[in-house]
Amino acid sequence: MVTGEGKLRGAIRGYVLAGGASSRFGSDKALAKLGRETVLSRACRLLEAVSDIVQVVAKTERYPHFQEKIIEDRWPGAGPLGGIITALLDTAEVKGGSQWNLIVSCDMPFLTHDWLSYMTERALACDAEVVVAQTEHRLEPLCACWRTSALGKLRGAFDEGVRKVTDAMKQLHMEVLDETHWKRFDSAERLFWNMNTQQDYEEAVRIWTTENA
Repeated sequence: MVTGEGKLRGAIRGYVLAGGASSRFGSDKALAKLGRETVLSRACRLLEAVSDIVQVVAKTERYPHFQEKIIEDRWPGAGPLGGIITALLDTAEVKGGSQWNLIVSCDMPFLTHDWLSYMTERALACDAEVVVAQTEHRLEPLCACWRTSALGKLRGAFDEGVRKVTDAMKQLHMEVLDETHWKRFDSAERLFWNMNTQQDYEEAVRIWTTENA
């Protein structure tokens, strides 16, 4: 149910993936700042607007300021699919846990509350196992809603050696949100843009500074 604050109370859990090595970035990109907050803080804040419970999938010791939110990545070094399965396991192990999970990467500086709210509402209204956007070039699995019951299929693919998230998703019933959905929230086509390098970060800071001047 959507409350006056826009939260989908009890309906969906939020997870931020922050377990990557940031090898191309050169430092921990989750701690890179836009304005006065880190991109990790920003991701948590956005998810808190649509979910009661938000947790961070990462190494326990990495982010002491987020200690109460962190759940240990069960497959460190195995990429984002391991983090997604970790999140679904976390929900599945909670008695009466939510049916849906909004899982996003920490390094998407232009995600918006409006898009996340729209996507979660789509998830709650459909019978798919994953709700994911598709741009001109690809699916965007690191900003998607995953049904908790999809855990078995994803874990099966993972145990068989699949590591690419979009390959694992082929096992699931997907609802794909194309540009007719997301462009309403992102005319500049930056919604799913992520920061892999320092150059990406510098560009994100430039855009963010210009738009928030």
